[in-house]
Amino acid sequence: MTLANGYHEVPRGKLASVVTCLEMLAPTAARTERSDAAWELHRVAHPELDWYRELFLRIGAQWLWYSRLAMTPEKLAAVLQHPDNEVYALTHKGSTEGLLELDFRTTGTCELAFFGLAATLQSQGAGRWLMNRAIARAWARPIGRFWVHTCTLDHPAALAFYERSGFHAYKRQVEVSDDPRIIGLVPDTAAPHVPLIRP
Repeated sequence: MTLANGYHEVPRGKLASVVTCLEMLAPTAARTERSDAAWELHRVAHPELDWYRELFLRIGAQWLWYSRLAMTPEKLAAVLQHPDNEVYALTHKGSTEGLLELDFRTTGTCELAFFGLAATLQSQGAGRWLMNRAIARAWARPIGRFWVHTCTLDHPAALAFYERSGFHAYKRQVEVSDDPRIIGLVPDTAAPHVPLIRP
C-alpha cells in the first residue's frame, strides 16, 4: 500500500514513526575514537532473560524500545541463544552500561539488531568506541551486507551517527504500533518527549 500525500490520523493509543533502513556493503575503516581503560566489551554467550530484559529496558525505555519486551520467554530465548545471534555487553568499571546485538541468522547478512548505551555513558565517546567494534565483528564473518534501522522515536542523533559510521540509507517506512507505555511494556513516564495519548 502506498500512502497518499497529506496527513493520516493515528488512532489514540498508537504511535507512528518514520523508519529509515541503512546498509553498509563493504567494511569501513574505524573512525577516530576516544578510549577509556574502564570500557570492556564481553560476548554473553547464553544471556539470561531477566538480565537481558533489564538492560534492554534501562537502555531503550527512553526511546520506547519494546519489541523484545513483547516476546514470550520461549521466543526471546530462541533468538538470544541462537548460535548466529551475538549479544555483547559493554561494561564500565564492572557495571553493564551498553548493549550490542549482531544478528547473522540470514546467510551473508548481519543486522545491527540493537545498539545502545545507558545514560551514564552517553556523550562520552563510548558510542563511537562501541560502533568501531560492532563493524569489526560484523565483517569478521563472511557477509556482504551489514544493515540497521532507526526511527524518529530514537535518539535524535542516531541517524546521523549511523551515516557517519559508513551506513547509507536505502529505504523509508512508516510504522504504526501500540504505545508500549499504554500496554505496560515500559513505564508510562518513559519518553516524555513523545506525548502519551490514551485511547
